[in-house]
Amino acid sequence: MTGVIEAVYIFDDNRSLILSHTYAGRPLSANHILPLYLEHSAPRPNLIYLPNTSPPTLVFSLAHANILFLATSSSEIEPLLVLEFLHRIVDAFEDFLGAPLLAVKIENNYDVVAQLLTEMCDAGVISTTEPNALREVVEVEGWMNKLLGSISLPGQLKESFASSSTPPLIQPNITALPWRRANVRHTSNELYADLVETLTVTLAPSGRPLAAFANGTIAFTCKVSGVPDILLTLSSPSGRHNIAGVMDLPVFHPCVRLNKWKERPGELSFIPPDGRCILAGYEVDLLPFTSGTAGSLTSNNLQLPVSVEVKTGLGSLGAEFEVRLQAIKILGAPNSLSSGPLGRAGPGRLGQPAQGTPQAPALDDLVVTIPLPADVRNLSDIRPSRGDASFNPGDRVLEWHIPAKEISGPTSYFGLRCTVVGPFTQNDDDDDMEPNNFDFSNDYSYTDNYQSSAPVETEEPKKKKKKKKTKNGANGEAGEAAPPLSKAGGSPSDDQDTKRIAQNRILMPTSASVSFSVRGWLASGLKVESIILDTRKSRGLGEGVKPYKGVKYLTVSKGGVEIRC
Repeated sequence: MTGVIEAVYIFDDNRSLILSHTYAGRPLSANHILPLYLEHSAPRPNLIYLPNTSPPTLVFSLAHANILFLATSSSEIEPLLVLEFLHRIVDAFEDFLGAPLLAVKIENNYDVVAQLLTEMCDAGVISTTEPNALREVVEVEGWMNKLLGSISLPGQLKESFASSSTPPLIQPNITALPWRRANVRHTSNELYADLVETLTVTLAPSGRPLAAFANGTIAFTCKVSGVPDILLTLSSPSGRHNIAGVMDLPVFHPCVRLNKWKERPGELSFIPPDGRCILAGYEVDLLPFTSGTAGSLTSNNLQLPVSVEVKTGLGSLGAEFEVRLQAIKILGAPNSLSSGPLGRAGPGRLGQPAQGTPQAPALDDLVVTIPLPADVRNLSDIRPSRGDASFNPGDRVLEWHIPAKEISGPTSYFGLRCTVVGPFTQNDDDDDMEPNNFDFSNDYSYTDNYQSSAPVETEEPKKKKKKKKTKNGANGEAGEAAPPLSKAGGSPSDDQDTKRIAQNRILMPTSASVSFSVRGWLASGLKVESIILDTRKSRGLGEGVKPYKGVKYLTVSKGGVEIRC
């Protein structure tokens, strides 16, 4: 594939053009591309082929912070390459303009944005995308220039002040790395590692896990002067020797030495970029660690901080469902290294470990989301035992928020019970009748003639008739007939209840998902054993440098734990 990127278009949240940058050829204009892109229904794919344009064009899209990025190419090109390029543009914009990325920031810093787009892609071929390398070639107006710009000083004097503020000190004997700036200087030497895992778990109605994955990211922050050489060591619950069997599909930053990882899995040897970077990514299949049998909630070793159960078709008419949730406290690791030199949180009260550390993991942001069928008109009764529950009729979604202060003890139990209300039906008398027994399906218009005015005759009160006993011994009027029975031998009310139960069955939820975050715990059990700064291989550090080291663990589930009903 020898295709090139022809143009990049940036639109704001109102889909108004902010910026267009042409790299090669004569691409379609932004006014022509945008309507063709919006013709596709949401959610729109990241790659759209437009065969009816001249020439036929590939449109790559990325939406970030309500800003739309489009890239076009009329020749065959690697899709992942272009999509990664758009992600790199977003990272570079946030690095130079600041996060969050807003349309007004792009408009007010057009000179910086134009330099970035020019340096990152040359004639349609992707070139420099590392933020540290871009800072060496992209000129950004510093605070001194902004200050002097508002003061009327002679030109030579202003240039001398500006040049003295940023002296070009480039040390010799330092290898130029594309991902690290030259002549890096920091007053405080710090090394931080953040391990974040996102859970994706699917559970059967019995609670047996059907699929369980954890997608992990290792973010590393380096604030060390010179060119540091670092060795980060990982370990798994089964030991360091089995780290390759736990981490599937690992991907690394270009600074990581792959040969070192292949020889000794679990050891990351690298010269980090200055600042924050994504050092590695991986995936962990959690099912091989389970050894349970079907139908048992406690027979598997899949450790989750929450356990959810949904029961449907409750009540006399089957119009209620119940959600039962258990918040299970995760035991901390007593011998974790993050409590010593790798710690990033101080001790708690009375010598207790701080919340959110590996010694005391903290469960936060607990939300249960229950999607309901489109036929559900409303929820007439919502009864949560703790927290707040609300139903959105537009999206047909019930959300149940449980604050962290309600979670206490080794195990906390919560319950939610709801009653569904179905759509209006024409054949159901109970649905057509209001509480005052007014039937909307009947015509109550008065068409008879009015009576003429005549004196009202009064009648003498008649004597009450004596009630006669029927053959079956019941009291009643003479000639009064018993209510008819249905063909099956039951009363009409029984048939109506059976019909109601069948109708309410299709109004029950089919799944429920749980969102949460756990600080100080990883589902895969991975941990950082050590972060070592090799002073022999490093250059430009200074004498006696001992950087502060810290490690944080975070597990996130954005609706990732789903149980089927």
